[in-house]
Amino acid sequence: MTPDSASPEKPVPDALLDALRMVVGGGNVRTGEVVTAADPGWNPDNFGAGIVVAPGSTEEVAAVIRLCRDHQVPVVPQGGRTGLVGGSVSSPGQIVLSLARMNTIERLDPIERVAVVQAGATLEALQMAAAEHRLEPGIDLPSRGSATIGGMVSTNAGGIMAFRNGVMRHRVLGLEAVLADGSILSDLTRVVKTSAGYDLKHLFIGAEGTLGIVTRVVLKLDPLPRATATALFGLPSVGAALETIRLALDTEAGHLRAAEALWQSYIRLAASAHGWSEPDFPLDQPICLLLSLGGANEQALHSEFERLFAEVLDRFPETTGIIASSKQQEIDLWRLREDTDVIYRTHPASPSYDVSVPLSEIDAYVAHILQGLSAIEPDLEPYLFGHLADGNLHIALNRRGPLPERIAGAVETVLYDGLRQRGGSFSAEHGVGSKRIHSLLTTADPTKLEAMARVKATLDGQTIMNPGKVLPQKPQIQPRLRRRNA
Repeated sequence: MTPDSASPEKPVPDALLDALRMVVGGGNVRTGEVVTAADPGWNPDNFGAGIVVAPGSTEEVAAVIRLCRDHQVPVVPQGGRTGLVGGSVSSPGQIVLSLARMNTIERLDPIERVAVVQAGATLEALQMAAAEHRLEPGIDLPSRGSATIGGMVSTNAGGIMAFRNGVMRHRVLGLEAVLADGSILSDLTRVVKTSAGYDLKHLFIGAEGTLGIVTRVVLKLDPLPRATATALFGLPSVGAALETIRLALDTEAGHLRAAEALWQSYIRLAASAHGWSEPDFPLDQPICLLLSLGGANEQALHSEFERLFAEVLDRFPETTGIIASSKQQEIDLWRLREDTDVIYRTHPASPSYDVSVPLSEIDAYVAHILQGLSAIEPDLEPYLFGHLADGNLHIALNRRGPLPERIAGAVETVLYDGLRQRGGSFSAEHGVGSKRIHSLLTTADPTKLEAMARVKATLDGQTIMNPGKVLPQKPQIQPRLRRRNA
């Protein structure tokens, strides 16, 4: 059949639902009020399909996919439903495939420093299990309690430690995935070194479930530091913040674990929302830098922060700073950064963006967008924060969303125009989903888009897997001219 027959407008056949119940059990096929009463997560359309199927094993996932392929019913995989770009939204005529039952940490080897994890396990669950062996997965997100490993793989999640440990792509040693024909690709390699043909796992990392459904993952683990310390510096410029990061990377004790930037507009909003204030730390600096050090001894880390502060103060006399003197103070400082929902409580559905900019380009880029947004509307201002050490900036507007179409288009032009030429990306860690397809189509290299469409057509020619995400529902493959032999 053609992709048109997979249209979400056609109802899901009762025969398919009966067959799915036979595979996963009647209680694991949810419809009606059971679905509508459930928490849809970040996007209210996540449960738009009205049917949620929850298999309990890779083999059950494969059986579900084969049945849906035979009935030409699209499948939308879901993990923790914390995505911000509509990557797991669904419609009537589709089914949602939930990995929630597949949440087991199957193996955690402290000698190998490797974990084998089912896709539905949360990041927090893995962090807690690894911490028992003084290990950690080397990646962290504010949504750690709900974000699942499979979802993080599928979106190539980044987080606060990416500048040091890389993004999810750099943490995955092997994975298992179910393809659109119901076959199982199993490459659960537990070693770093392997040069055995095409490394196909990278097709599924960041593909957002459009090429296959990740069911199990092998992740490398890192030693967990015995102590941490946190400090907040107020700095006069982006350049000063980047220089502070450079100095912090060359510490005499411990190592830098996080470097999070909070521009003045954002930290003032967050501090007001949480009633946070420090007499010796007025919120009058253009940018604040939240730093975390890890090492063997907490007192040594505090001394290192004091040395770092003195060095930064010598270079930038306007610098202010505080060092958390207790775990509660450390938690309070991190809440300022991690509770970004304060923006959406203030400006419901505030339009938000997620870009990557090379470090040397950040100052000019921020100046460019501030000027450009002001030209659209004089009081249109961004809340800026993000992972400064790797150039990932999060931008949210002081507006209730959604924006009028004309304004939305003008904003994206300001934020994305020339970004690829700068060496950056319009999507740093949130993915493309359904929300950013047009951004991908207008900013990506045409040859890349064509290659992506060919991969999609090869692995999912019937458009069964998460249709309408990353690429258009029916991506076009342009014929390429071939040079005649002379």
